[in-house]
Amino acid sequence: MNWLYSLFSEHSAMQAVIVVSLISAIGLALGKIRIAGISLGVTFVFFIGIMAGHIGITVDPQMLNYAESFGLIVFVYALGLQVGPGFFGLFRKGGITLNALALGVVFIGTIMTVIFHLTCGISLPDMVGILCGATTNTPALGAAQQTLKQMGLPSNSPALSCAVTYPLGVLGVILAIFATRKIFTRASDIPEQEKDKKKPVYIAEFQVNNPGIIGKSIREAASLSQKKFVISRLWRDGKVSIPTSEKKLEAKDRLLVITSEKDVDALTVLFGEHENKDWNKEDIDWNAIDSQLISQRIVVTRPEINGKRLSSLRLRNHYGINISRVYRSGVQLLATPDLILQMGDRLTVIGEAAAIQNVEKVLGNAVKSLNEPNLISVFIGIVLGLALGAIPFSIPGISTPVKLGIAGGPIVIGILIGSFGPRLHMITYTTRSANLMLRALGLSMYLACLGLDAGQHFFETVIRPEGLIWILLGFAITFIPVIIVALIALRITKLDFGSVAGMMCGSMANPMALNYANDTIPGDNPAVSYATVYPLCMFLRVIIAQVILMFFI
Repeated sequence: MNWLYSLFSEHSAMQAVIVVSLISAIGLALGKIRIAGISLGVTFVFFIGIMAGHIGITVDPQMLNYAESFGLIVFVYALGLQVGPGFFGLFRKGGITLNALALGVVFIGTIMTVIFHLTCGISLPDMVGILCGATTNTPALGAAQQTLKQMGLPSNSPALSCAVTYPLGVLGVILAIFATRKIFTRASDIPEQEKDKKKPVYIAEFQVNNPGIIGKSIREAASLSQKKFVISRLWRDGKVSIPTSEKKLEAKDRLLVITSEKDVDALTVLFGEHENKDWNKEDIDWNAIDSQLISQRIVVTRPEINGKRLSSLRLRNHYGINISRVYRSGVQLLATPDLILQMGDRLTVIGEAAAIQNVEKVLGNAVKSLNEPNLISVFIGIVLGLALGAIPFSIPGISTPVKLGIAGGPIVIGILIGSFGPRLHMITYTTRSANLMLRALGLSMYLACLGLDAGQHFFETVIRPEGLIWILLGFAITFIPVIIVALIALRITKLDFGSVAGMMCGSMANPMALNYANDTIPGDNPAVSYATVYPLCMFLRVIIAQVILMFFI
């Protein structure tokens, strides 16, 4: 049995892989357990790593550093790639308020961190670790450790203080959501959270009786309104057709229009009359309604289409078909002419069977090709991210240049490639499951190594007086900022409670709290709000962790 003992105790590449894999497997299995509807998920890997480190399991320091760094790099890059397509769109009107509130949470927590450092006598590296644990932000911890290494200082103390404060960081947001609902939420706030969020794509029927557009082409009529819409079908004299942009409108034409619900009133003014029939039911048999036409979903799989505008393909005029909707990553998009197509987009195409077959050849519809991983963009993105992370940026008042490091660089490049890659005809498409696999693999490796490194001194730190102080200060950094901003959001900006709860979870990078919010609050507002604020807050916390260390040490 000596071989089995040496397999776990003698430092080697094989031993490092076995230890990290076992910690990850046990942690992920235990993370599925739910208590009172709450589960720690992948975070349990961190605590299993701490237990392993506490009982004396070690791996080669260089192997540990490599696995920890590589896991962090893969995780943050895949995260950036996922949020990239919608990142810059989050700063439009609807997202500005949510992001401004979330930034308030970030900056209040940062100010509290500096104040606690100056008044409680806690070293700044320990205090930054407390901030990372209180906000459950492991990429920020990685950035802080890299900064300390660049400054020639020990980098393990933030991991220890983060480990001590992490559990209440998870529970603190959940408690804040519960307290906000019980104390600050009025009865009038509750109905708002139960209302369904207006669908981004809405189907309406209009009858043309506006003399101002009769005799005009659809293109000319569309130019009279600033609202975006797509005419899916046109009924005239009992016959249905797919109208081209040059089709002339006549009195009594019935139009089936794809738009957004908030624009229906404006389009009623444009066309003349809004029919009351509900076309948004899930059980409508479109092929039975207009038997001359069929409706089919076609997937963009040809690389040549990636990054092209929908209008540049001229599918409506060339083939007599219409594209009513586009599905991307589970989200419905309006098929406007200026929409930039990406690999994996699913287009709802309406037209005659022969025409749709021709459109299939143009778009690809070879679903199997999407299963092939586009690893070239992943590896190139990692290289570019690390190169960006190594560039020093000078900030006034800080003697040492700031670097984005292995956490900040890859997440920035991931966001940029995810957002602008298709416009440069880069194939950045990955299935949701593939992206989740990359993120889970990278985060599990990182947390396992992080816990293993911090576990040697974890329990002796917790039972010391300073350990208790760390826990209390961490809980304050978790609880106080989100409560303050939640009260502002409910009373001043008049947001519904579901959106406020999602903002609280996203600003603290806390998916476990989001699960609690989704389970206890009707509707999808918490998830939408979380996704709106998460990217910016994650990025800022990575930068802030470095700036605090460089500015105050």
